[in-house]
Amino acid sequence: MFHLRTCAAKLRPLTASQTVKTFSQNRPAAARTFQQIRCYSAPVAAEPFLSGTSSNYVEEMYCAWLENPKSVHKSWDIFFRNTNAGAPPGTAYQSPLPLSRGSLAAVAHAQSLVEAQPNVDKLVEDHLAVQSLIRAYQVRGHHIAKLDPLGISCVNFDDAPVTVSSNVGFYGLDESDLDKVFHLPTTTFIGGQESALPLREIIRRLEMAYCQHIGVEFMFINDLEQCQWIRQKFETPGIMQFTNEEKRTLLARLVRSTRFEEFLQRKWSSEKRFGLEGCEVLIPALKTIIDKSSENGVDYVIMGMPHRYGRLNVLANVIRKELEQIFCQFDSKLEAADEGSGDVKYHLGMYHRRINRVTDRNITLSLVANPSHLEAADPVVMGKTKAEQFYCGDTEGKKVMSILLHGDAAFAGQGIVYETFHLSDLPSYTTHGTVHVVVNNQIGFTTDPRMARSSPYPTDVARVVNAPIFHVNSDDPEAVMYVCKVAAEWRSTFHKDVVVDLVCYRRNGHNEMDEPMFTQPLMYKQIRKQKPVLQKYAEVLVSQGVVNQPEYEEEISKYDKICEEAFARSKDEKILHIKHWLDSPWPGFFTLDGQPRSMSCPSTGLTEDILTHIGNVASSVPVENFTIHGGLSRILKTRGEMVKNRTVDWALAEYMAFGSLLKEGIHIRLSGQDVERGTFSHRHHVLHDQNVDKRTCIPMNHLWPNQAPYTVCNSSLSEYGVLGFELGFAMASPNALVLWEAQFGDFHNTAQCIIDQFICPGQAKWVRQNGIVLLLPHGMEGMGPEHSSARPERFLQMCNDDPDVLPVSNTGPVRTASIGFLLLQAQKCRLIIFTPKSLLRHPEARSSFDEMLPGTHFQRVIPEDGPAAQNPENVKRLLFCTGKVYYDLTRERKARDMVGQVAITRIEQLSPFPFDLLLKEVQKYPNAELAWCQEEHKNQGYYDYVKPRLRTTISRAKPVWYAGRDPAAAPATGNKKTHLTELQRLLDTAFDLDVFKNFS
Repeated sequence: MFHLRTCAAKLRPLTASQTVKTFSQNRPAAARTFQQIRCYSAPVAAEPFLSGTSSNYVEEMYCAWLENPKSVHKSWDIFFRNTNAGAPPGTAYQSPLPLSRGSLAAVAHAQSLVEAQPNVDKLVEDHLAVQSLIRAYQVRGHHIAKLDPLGISCVNFDDAPVTVSSNVGFYGLDESDLDKVFHLPTTTFIGGQESALPLREIIRRLEMAYCQHIGVEFMFINDLEQCQWIRQKFETPGIMQFTNEEKRTLLARLVRSTRFEEFLQRKWSSEKRFGLEGCEVLIPALKTIIDKSSENGVDYVIMGMPHRYGRLNVLANVIRKELEQIFCQFDSKLEAADEGSGDVKYHLGMYHRRINRVTDRNITLSLVANPSHLEAADPVVMGKTKAEQFYCGDTEGKKVMSILLHGDAAFAGQGIVYETFHLSDLPSYTTHGTVHVVVNNQIGFTTDPRMARSSPYPTDVARVVNAPIFHVNSDDPEAVMYVCKVAAEWRSTFHKDVVVDLVCYRRNGHNEMDEPMFTQPLMYKQIRKQKPVLQKYAEVLVSQGVVNQPEYEEEISKYDKICEEAFARSKDEKILHIKHWLDSPWPGFFTLDGQPRSMSCPSTGLTEDILTHIGNVASSVPVENFTIHGGLSRILKTRGEMVKNRTVDWALAEYMAFGSLLKEGIHIRLSGQDVERGTFSHRHHVLHDQNVDKRTCIPMNHLWPNQAPYTVCNSSLSEYGVLGFELGFAMASPNALVLWEAQFGDFHNTAQCIIDQFICPGQAKWVRQNGIVLLLPHGMEGMGPEHSSARPERFLQMCNDDPDVLPVSNTGPVRTASIGFLLLQAQKCRLIIFTPKSLLRHPEARSSFDEMLPGTHFQRVIPEDGPAAQNPENVKRLLFCTGKVYYDLTRERKARDMVGQVAITRIEQLSPFPFDLLLKEVQKYPNAELAWCQEEHKNQGYYDYVKPRLRTTISRAKPVWYAGRDPAAAPATGNKKTHLTELQRLLDTAFDLDVFKNFS
């Protein structure tokens, strides 16, 4: 195990400054009180009863009192209470009340004890010293625990670790005190039924609890009940006991884990599989967590893990995927039967419902597919777990839970781990506790921890959410099983995160064909000598008489036969079905009465009564005695006026879209930074009472009786983690609309991994259906490089339609005019919507109710409908565009008096590209030059995507000119004057024929 430096390995109590810091964080008056107490240890004590008492022990007594006031004598309790209340020195101590006549005998007895033992101060000091010793073990015992199965501790900078038994002098004790009996404080359970023990036995029991094969980090938790719970689980004598049946089950699971890897190695020795050798105990560990959780009522476990650390083994022996389906993945001659690219076998996921044989309860297991980006699946798993809890009404996480597996280097090195932890207790994101299992093979890729992290443990990031961390030597299977049981019980009891750190090693290199001796020669010399954990544990059980050698060998033969039979069946597979690896099925969604469901969409316009009702709710406060902000009152009044005038802006159209879907029973979840109010103060879906803290109102949830719920939640300041979470949430059900809105469109940059690895190729790689919608504010408005472009070119580059092939029929589904149906389509395909900024309040960017009534449809292309369309032969120029630039072009066209000479066509749906509708537009204006206009730079935006498709549409009969900004490295200028100059040049190019051709 990699340990700390010498100073960290020694078991020492908190220093005075550390104590002040610790308690000043938890109790407002603690620092002041502590300084008062310290003054009592001056040569002339301020309190007579403290005379001759060491300040160290007063401080320790104060620490104990803060943790539990009943753990100290009543006189100390009164003294500390008075001091906390601000009593000046000399007045805090109060003499005990006079005793009754019946207590005189007790007083006489106490006096005789004092006379018999005049050195009472020494006795008190010794007991306080023992309390300090116990606390030191609880705080720092894990630093000298025997956690490393290799025993090399190559990050330990000590020449020789200091042991506690030789360091008792530090606490004011000596060797002669080892046989003295000391009263045990209430903050320890090492005594069991005994309230006092000899010091030697106290030390022995503390070492057994905290310094063997389990190291416990928990004393940073600021909840006394939780600390006491953990102490009881590890300090109680004899608590870690297993029956012979449990030991035999553990051995059988180790056999399956080990022999599975050995089978793959024999059959496909030159194939990468990223096996589990060195941490074979992971499989029984996961099964123990699942067994205990099932026993506590959980019936659905959602898991995430990297491609490394035995993913195939987890699929085979935990999820229980058919072995033949795994083995046929190794056959390079098999052809895929499903559309898409597929993925390597150690990235794929699985969904399976089966009987848990230990509890005889049904349990559903899902392993989420994950790319090579190791921890990228963490927030996805959390989001999917949250969704499953939401849809089954599991508000406390008692039925659905998540397990996340991590590698040690990735756990410490990847920021998404930190982002995911910080979602764990947020009301709209909590999954009520996740069990994190770290496969700590003490090496990341080819880098040892001294170069890979700055913290002593890879798990230190978990301390930010007060998650207990259980380090355990993976070569002690029973210790691992016990820790996993405790972790599952912790999650069930407190519904908070917990970490199990399996300290192990990696028998092979970075993969099965890698040579690890290049970079870690000393470690791998030791590994070559290391006896496998299965062999070691089998020898232990044979020596204990739990099993005999023939029984052990029979268990091995039985599983080997299972693997061989599955291998033979895998040869009969003619084609490879990736659908067998689907981790989030949507049963029944793509079929209707046994037939494929049509993906085309009828009109979803709304009646005027419905539009008016939603608009009226959107412009009111449906809760009595609720005070809103004065500025918001004006916004709601403006909305009401729009409803009366039968018009909508973007915000009101969005409101009506959401409201109509809620009426149809479609759950909606909108998440992101500032989404409750809207980044541009346009949405206001959550109203806040100006006089009552935390009192809010969501009018959208007051639209209809029996409507679906609307969840709108401001997120943490995270894009990567939150987008991954929402992707996972959308994965759970097709009958929901899940949206993530970026504060500004380009802020999705830091979530690019989720877009590139999950959203774009997820269907092709994993047959994973997902309806996530991204709302990305976009527009060049002189706000600088980081608040302008949502980088549409990146998303268009990911689209897989062929720019050189003109489709025979319409390439995209028919969609309706209502934005509501456009969003409803998100249940069937992923949507990237570039939302407006300045157009949110632009008077020309409003629509009439008439465009949203029954019979209306979404227009993939909005053609010219002005004078130019009345006389198409006279049109000299046909401009194609999309987005905000349309309003700049129409304004400039009017200013130049070219309304009849220039036609402007808007492309509202860029992908799938509307070849058919654009061909009609080109044919309508036979004498017109063609140009694509955009406000983005030429190497950005839509031009590279649109140009070849326009040329294919017209069979290259005409040139397609470009009007827009020059190529640039930055998305936009940060200078307002330069921005306006660039915009004017764009407009000059679009409307001046000579500039038009030369510039293009």
